[in-house]
Amino acid sequence: MIDTSFRTFTEHLRQRLQKPLPGEAAHQKMASSSRYRLSVKPNERTRRSAVLICFYPYQHSLYLPLILRPQYDGVHAGQMAFPGGRMERVDENLTRTALREAQEEVGIRVSDVKIVGLLTELFIPPSNFYVQPVVGVLPYRPDFYPDPREVEAVVEVSLDTLLDETIVGDSQIEVRGTLIDAPFYQIQGYRVWGATAMMISELLMVLD
Repeated sequence: MIDTSFRTFTEHLRQRLQKPLPGEAAHQKMASSSRYRLSVKPNERTRRSAVLICFYPYQHSLYLPLILRPQYDGVHAGQMAFPGGRMERVDENLTRTALREAQEEVGIRVSDVKIVGLLTELFIPPSNFYVQPVVGVLPYRPDFYPDPREVEAVVEVSLDTLLDETIVGDSQIEVRGTLIDAPFYQIQGYRVWGATAMMISELLMVLD
């Protein structure tokens, strides 16, 4: 079991993120069937984006926030995700993108976030985005101020929950009128699948 002392965990995570990442091997474990059916490849229209995976201590454990996207006319409507979004011209790098988006979407005070490393960048065919997962830690539980235009709910998830193998499932999910086979994590009544599940899979392999 991972030592839940915050300092110990932070250093463990930082060291593990400096080593070679599992990348595709971890992603494949939670990839949906549609990922390999779609013929979209990175191209000149592919955009860069980043998400923030941010751990913080709470109730003698470690937590991170996920967000529920509101319903809208888009490929990721109603899905669970990490706070994040597309890179803007004001961002000097993708780490800055992740921090800026997390502040805008859920109100995290990013000046208090310590970045400990990066996971493997992930291509998302339906939206034609390359997403860079940025991993950070915050020494306290933040007050969340979700932007209602982009966030329907903030879901705080404990590391113990993510480490519980019984939350992993597999089923058919309807996406824009098409049924796909998708592994998922069942978390607090929500099914976390797609790119977010693939990132969690790599994160857990890094922590193992």
